[in-house]
Amino acid sequence: MNTGIKAIFVANMLLAALPGIAAPREVFFNSLDGTVIKAWVFPPTEKLAKGTVKGTVIALHGCGGLYASGGRNKGLFNARHQAMADLLVAEGYAAVFPDSFTPRGESSICVQKIGMRKIDQSERRADTLATLDWVAAQPWGQATRTALLGWSHGGSAVLGATDVARAEVRRRPVQPAVGIAFYPGCSAALKSGYRMGAPLVMMLAEKDDWTPPAPCIELGKAVGAEVNIYPDSYHDFDSPTGRVQLRKDVPNGVNPGQGVHVGPNPAAREAAYARLREILRKALP
Repeated sequence: MNTGIKAIFVANMLLAALPGIAAPREVFFNSLDGTVIKAWVFPPTEKLAKGTVKGTVIALHGCGGLYASGGRNKGLFNARHQAMADLLVAEGYAAVFPDSFTPRGESSICVQKIGMRKIDQSERRADTLATLDWVAAQPWGQATRTALLGWSHGGSAVLGATDVARAEVRRRPVQPAVGIAFYPGCSAALKSGYRMGAPLVMMLAEKDDWTPPAPCIELGKAVGAEVNIYPDSYHDFDSPTGRVQLRKDVPNGVNPGQGVHVGPNPAAREAAYARLREILRKALP
């Protein structure tokens, strides 16, 4: 067993051993740009094959990638992604988490300056559209019952994959049932003339100084998207762990070079996730 396969096997065994924790299966498919990417599918394939899922949520990681970078869970899903997988499975949905970074030799791009990143929204859009295709091709997948969910860089990917101003999105025969973006960057979408091809919902942090809410509010008004603003909250407000802190290593944001604030607001997280459940129940009844 080679090192990569052994690591995957161990990670799956560790997840499966934890009571109440949804465990994934790893799958591989081609992105639209030709990259072979991997994705984690919750719940296990055996359950999906029985046709018991309500629909599928494709969850798109942020600039920090899918995995915990340290601690006892290093290399496994980080706390937010695992908590979301558990939530979605408990609600009766399949969840698919494509990994856009490790197949391209990156683990995180948060500390890379925008404009110098090797992975941008072109790759994220290609991966997201390919994941939609992969889900639709599965025996349990239904193209009309698929939602997109993303955080930050992944939230921007939700915008990119629902923008019918782009030919590769517009020519898709079926668009996602809904796109839900937590604190995305919206400035590029505003400048490029974003056109909403699926219902769009944005969950924004009032005090976000990394991806500020103002451009997203403007975009929401322009295209008729639902915009939710959570008071006294910063970027990553829905994280289930940690505390608000200043990340001085991030070169981007409202005040480049001065860092950005990130961290949880439990009340905002609860409110946003309650709304998330409502949206999914309506879009994927």
